[in-house]
Amino acid sequence: MKLIAKVCGLTRAGDTRFALDLGADLVGFVHHLPSPRHCRDIEAASAGAGERGVLVRVGNDADAMIKQARAADLGWVQPHAGEARAEVARALKAAGLKVLLPWPDEPGQEGIEADLYLWEPSPAVTGVQGGSGESHAALHPPPGPFLLAGGLDGTTLQQRLGSLPSDAKCFLRGVDAASRLESSPGLKDPVKVAAFLENAHALHL
Repeated sequence: MKLIAKVCGLTRAGDTRFALDLGADLVGFVHHLPSPRHCRDIEAASAGAGERGVLVRVGNDADAMIKQARAADLGWVQPHAGEARAEVARALKAAGLKVLLPWPDEPGQEGIEADLYLWEPSPAVTGVQGGSGESHAALHPPPGPFLLAGGLDGTTLQQRLGSLPSDAKCFLRGVDAASRLESSPGLKDPVKVAAFLENAHALHL
């Protein structure tokens, strides 16, 4: 089975079209003002993404997430909702949206239903919600199928996937990259995006 490859932190329509044309399975758009990858106009930047589009939001306002995802015709939401993430995830699924649930590499987390999990570094370690460019120790896997995030690009994929614990590999479904595919914050480097997608799709489960 081919790995799912997600390119996240897109801010420009041209970058989105480039990623989609090269076969990106998912493309992510951040709505979070403090982020250097905050997308000012998600509807414009995500044109053509449709069911492959992922709205990335920080906060617990599920209604706002649903409204924004529908306005941009995006199929997925990635809610960084902290302690409210179970409630937010349920509301998103009830609205017919798919949930890519952030799962920081931390112990003692409540099992929450999601379509996919995003196994990422802990914000307590990186100081930011996603998009740090840092990897993680992969000690606390999600409870179901996941995309691996953190420190990924075309050059690090094989090593990072090979170092995953054997009991977690059966749930691996794909990979997610953002900051390491940039020429500057929020602006994608076509060469890096192409290498990431090519190498991700060359790996099979």
